[in-house]
Amino acid sequence: MNKSLHTLVDSLAERFVCKNCPATNTRHGLNLPGRRAIQAVLKQLLSALFPGCLSYEAVDHEDLPLIRDRLTAIAETLVSQIERVEAYRKLEGTRPEDFDCQKRAEAVVAQLLHELPEIRSLLQADVVAAYEGDPAAHSNMEIVMAYPGLFAIAVHRIAHVLYKADVHLLPRVMSEYAHSRTGIDIHPGATIGKGFFIDHGTGVVIGETCVIGTNVRVYQGVTLGALSFRKDADGHLVKGGKRHPEVEDDVIIYANATILGGDTIIGRGSVIGGNVWLTHSVPAGSRIFYKE
Repeated sequence: MNKSLHTLVDSLAERFVCKNCPATNTRHGLNLPGRRAIQAVLKQLLSALFPGCLSYEAVDHEDLPLIRDRLTAIAETLVSQIERVEAYRKLEGTRPEDFDCQKRAEAVVAQLLHELPEIRSLLQADVVAAYEGDPAAHSNMEIVMAYPGLFAIAVHRIAHVLYKADVHLLPRVMSEYAHSRTGIDIHPGATIGKGFFIDHGTGVVIGETCVIGTNVRVYQGVTLGALSFRKDADGHLVKGGKRHPEVEDDVIIYANATILGGDTIIGRGSVIGGNVWLTHSVPAGSRIFYKE
């Protein structure tokens, strides 16, 4: 390179140096969680929930030591990643200087492990809902191994536990991984009951404060989103608050319907037709269809 390019490179290098900035992988200082590590442990968790279905690893359901070793490896990886999250929060000033990051990480992982049986029970109900709701499904195994909606909701149910534990970075990485794999965007903060079925799936968006009851079915392109965002006196967005709809039990929402607003409630047993735009509540048993 000529002298002017060398000078420019030197100048840029000086500006880009940040000795105290965290990164995913550094030789010294604070390391952020790694996306690959999070995705890898997520895959291990899914394999534990569906043993022998989602990986090529040999499985012996009676091999207790093997199962124990795999769960231990999952726990150790999660503790390491969550500890990094908490260390970063200390750097940001949202955790006190004497905050015990490792102890906090271990508590969160213990909570997740405690809830794994319940997650598995919820997913079994989701598989049954998909099988009973799709005439093209030939078996439960087909749904587990091939249906994008089941994959997305499985990731969500894991991520949601971490989100409730106030470890937001990891569940967001998990949900975006599922989003990239399936085209289904479920915020980890959304609360979703058992027997949830997303058919086809591509383009589905479910917002952070959305609440979905039991035995709800949605189709491709459905959006459960926010109608507007509150701002403070300085024009900044106000974080938190209920912004997304509530969908009660036994509701069906057909393709490309858009339902918006934190005060919007879709009553139990309602059917929302394709391409409907809805920003107000409807009572139980409603039938809402788009008309030209």
